[in-house]
Amino acid sequence: MKIAIVILNWNGRHLLEQFLPSVTSYSQEASIYVADNASTDDSIIFLKTQYPHITIIQNTTNGGYAKGYNEALSQIDSDIFCLLNSDVSVTKNWLVPIKRIFDVQSDVAALQPKILDHKKPDYFEYAGAAGGYIDRFGYPYCRGRIFETIEKDTGQYNDTTPIFWASGACLFIRKKVFDTVGMFDEDYFAHQEEIDLCWRIHNQGHKILYTGSSTVFHVGGATLNAISPQKTFLNFRNSLFNLVKNLPSKTMLFIIFFRMVLDGIAGIKFLVEGKFSHFSAIFKAHCHFYLNFFKFFKKRNKSEKKTNYYEHKFILWDYFILKNVFFKK
Repeated sequence: MKIAIVILNWNGRHLLEQFLPSVTSYSQEASIYVADNASTDDSIIFLKTQYPHITIIQNTTNGGYAKGYNEALSQIDSDIFCLLNSDVSVTKNWLVPIKRIFDVQSDVAALQPKILDHKKPDYFEYAGAAGGYIDRFGYPYCRGRIFETIEKDTGQYNDTTPIFWASGACLFIRKKVFDTVGMFDEDYFAHQEEIDLCWRIHNQGHKILYTGSSTVFHVGGATLNAISPQKTFLNFRNSLFNLVKNLPSKTMLFIIFFRMVLDGIAGIKFLVEGKFSHFSAIFKAHCHFYLNFFKFFKKRNKSEKKTNYYEHKFILWDYFILKNVFFKK
């Protein structure tokens, strides 16, 4: 079984310099590629000089995470793709349990390892932690991270278990599944496109797993800062796109309406806190959603599964009202 590790880069020479050594040292079982999104720094020169054995794929434009990976992966022949952020360090033998799972469980389409914080190695990292879930209103959260509450890793998630979405920071996926479900939606640009992809994977009857037997460390926010209004815009807009594309028909309109009301409340909160740029980002996200509703409605997945797609019905209520801030509760 061939594994291709594909690192998407945009003006990230400093990240490649810091994190590529662990990837090249501990990934002998895989081929390594860097997909460059039209960088204007010296990333390409650095790679050609310091890592001549790494294959470079040069995209002509910066199409973000979705388009960047779609263009790159279409040029790679491998059984398993590993989509790895450029700000991730890996650990010794990290690929061994991954490969074993794909070898033994043919129904597993995608998988993510344990993702810990590179800056605070005893804690889970925001973008993925110990596997992703979603509630009925489209709010994503993770084992080990619900909203801003991040758990310390005490071995509580050292299992291997089904999850709803695997983090785009370190996402393993079978090539044949990636191709048949339609790859990433390039209209997303960045953020939540992996949730949309995983939702489509579930709708086609495949399984997604998390395994705590493999560990990586992620910096997070290296490309787009966590407090960036642009990130707020993309997260709110793309989350609504996820709903219109993937929800069952009988509940879609009600859930989208209720979700937009909740977004409005979040916008008022930003306004009260003086975060005017984030309030504006939510308003802009809703405007984009209205303008593109029918475009995304046409993309709806036709093979709707009738099983529940959510772990909890309303994570906002659990977290903010009932104060259940840890996943185990």
